[in-house]
Parts: sequence; structure tokens; C-alpha cells
Amino acid sequence: MIVLVGLPGSGKSTVGRQLARRLQLPFFDSDHVIERQLGCSIREYFEREGEERFRDVEESVIDQLTQNQKAVLSTGGGVVLRAANRQHLRERGQVIYLNSPPDELFRRLRHDVNRPLLQVADPLARLRDLYSARDPLYRETAHFVIETGRPSVSTLVNMIVMQLELAGVVPAP
Repeated sequence: MIVLVGLPGSGKSTVGRQLARRLQLPFFDSDHVIERQLGCSIREYFEREGEERFRDVEESVIDQLTQNQKAVLSTGGGVVLRAANRQHLRERGQVIYLNSPPDELFRRLRHDVNRPLLQVADPLARLRDLYSARDPLYRETAHFVIETGRPSVSTLVNMIVMQLELAGVVPAP
């Protein structure tokens, strides 16, 4: 299993989809799986039940999804907040941290109204806070760190595939 972690807007879903296509593997987005199970958006559930209940559901879904050996999985930005998730991801998969600086994320997300964590007075400050809190957890979980910067999705996919080939995770062509 190849797992993508990183802050909201770092490209986990977009890169994950392309990576799965390139490696001819199934693709799962843990947030979409959670929403299907809940029957509502994560945002609605978060508002109604609170973060703790949401994290319980997320932990269960991560445990289920990481049982699958041959797939690409993109995760929610807060997946690393629970030790059990960090352990399951690291032990059951090859974890790639898409590292994006907060200023870059803000540039990408400034018009996105669908991210509950960023519906605050100062979204850039919020992203900086999330980065300082979560970056050490992403690094603890990850086998590989990819600096996203501004390359295209296909360039990022090539960088990831090259890392996976060098590590012997996927066969070189």
C-alpha cells in the first residue's frame, strides 16, 4: 500500500489518483470512504458530532483501508493526529509526505470554501499553526518526504515513482 499524507491542499487526492493510474493500482481517498459510511459530508458530521467522534470514525476507516496491500491511499490532513493511525500507516504501507509550505497552500486554497478548518478570519495563520503542529507527525509517519513546491502533478508523480523504484517498493521499468 502506498499512502499519501500532508496538509489540506497539498495535492494528496490529485496526486494519488494519477499515481494509482500510473502504477495500475486501485485508488482510495479516505475522506470519500468516510463520507460514504457516514452518509453525509465530513463537514456536517464534524459540526454535528465534533472532532473526537469524527476521529474515531477516521481511525476505523484507516484500519480497514490499510489491510489492503495493493492500492494507493490518500488520507485526510488530520489523520496523523492519532497514534494508532500513524502506526497503521507506517507499518502497513509506504508513506509519502507531500510537504507544502503554508504560504503555498494558502495560494492554492484561498478561494476554497469547502474546507472547514480554513473558514476562519486568518486562514494563512491557521495553515501556519496546522503546519507547525502536524509537520513533525507527518515526518514521523513518512518513509519519504516530497517537497511539492510548484511542479505539475505529473512531475510530482514521476518524483514519487522514482523514489519508490529506488527503494525497491515498485519494480523499475
